Amino acid sequence: MASSTHALPGLRERLGSAVFSRVAGPAGPENRARIHGTPGPRWFGPDRPIRAVHGDASMFIGGLRALLLQSLHPLAMAAVEAHSGYRGDPWGRLQRTSTFLAVTTYGTADDAQQAVDRVRAVHSTVRGTTPSGEVYHAADPHLLGWVHVAEVESFLLAHRRYGAQPLDAAGYDGYVADAARVAEALGVVDPPHDRGELDARLRAYRGELRPTPEAREASRFILLHPPLPWAARPPYALLAANAVAALPRWARTALDLPALPGFAESCVTPTGRALTAAIRWAMAPSRPTA
Repeated sequence: MASSTHALPGLRERLGSAVFSRVAGPAGPENRARIHGTPGPRWFGPDRPIRAVHGDASMFIGGLRALLLQSLHPLAMAAVEAHSGYRGDPWGRLQRTSTFLAVTTYGTADDAQQAVDRVRAVHSTVRGTTPSGEVYHAADPHLLGWVHVAEVESFLLAHRRYGAQPLDAAGYDGYVADAARVAEALGVVDPPHDRGELDARLRAYRGELRPTPEAREASRFILLHPPLPWAARPPYALLAANAVAALPRWARTALDLPALPGFAESCVTPTGRALTAAIRWAMAPSRPTA
């Protein structure tokens, strides 16, 4: 009994380090120390809902759902396909995204603004034409608005379903309002500030969404061919199954993803809760033992 008790902290540390290194990259520890340890005013205080949502393990499922949903805008998908390098360096892209979220959510106001400025500089150079002849520009406020609302809805829904401490209605409205602060800094014009506005904005984009071969290829890469060691693929498959189950039915149909029967879908959610709880446990700060 004593040996197993002593082994648990070591197991947690190994698992937590493995997950953190994948998500945050080799500069993760240094970035984390700078983000949380640098003194100065922040965009969001410690009691703001955005900190609760972005700090929860439900983000693993929410992030996958957001990528799948965002791919259904043909201009957004064309920009990703041509400029992001997600196939050649998927972990680098994830690490840059997670660092941006961490800096804008928890970092100083100066660091958050610098992170936003870097992203806007990149967006200004990303432009091109889709295979069907449509022109896109990553800095287009309307296109940025789609990426934003798809992301916010995905993070919110995942936190409601899998979060350790789901928020009340006012808390989730507060989360949408907090996220709007970052969206405005990135160039989104009039982002939604509560869940009602978020739902309305998502409906307004529906007419622009359609599956493209690039979107379907991206979904298969994300879901079926992750660049992971074999030991990590079963838990990843559970995360992916929950991300798919969290999509609206029309999005699953558009991406040719399986529509689970009701009873099967009801069995998927508990696996997501169990897995996010395990990730949460592994990544919790170590506590002194007696």
